[in-house]
Amino acid sequence: MSENDNVVPPNPPQTSEPATQSSDERLWAMLGHLSAFSAFITGIGCVLGPLIVWLVKRDTLPFAADQAKEALNFNISVAIAFVALWVITFGTFFIGVILTVPLGLALFVGWVVFTIIAAIKANEGVAYRYPFTLRLVK
Repeated sequence: MSENDNVVPPNPPQTSEPATQSSDERLWAMLGHLSAFSAFITGIGCVLGPLIVWLVKRDTLPFAADQAKEALNFNISVAIAFVALWVITFGTFFIGVILTVPLGLALFVGWVVFTIIAAIKANEGVAYRYPFTLRLVK
């Protein structure tokens, strides 16, 4: 028996890289974000689309569920902001229009831009977190 027979090989190095998602999971994650654009058809789709994706995929695809929930929280936050602008506009008998129209336009552009960025990141397998988002759905 030689000296090398009792030597235990060292543990393999641990990697800190995130696990890669399947293409199906990345596709559903991207659809979770892009489904918010169904608002152009339904009017309430900005919340309804991500909600449906989250409810359907939350038990089977964790990454897609996480991204759909993130999109849902962001779109709820945007909807609350739009309702607040609407209340300010009509609550001040249209005096607030000078303030609310530019803010509403900026909010709309931000909504579109952040949704597209999130969809691209989700398709790359990166978990995207929207800025200025109320995390209402846990």
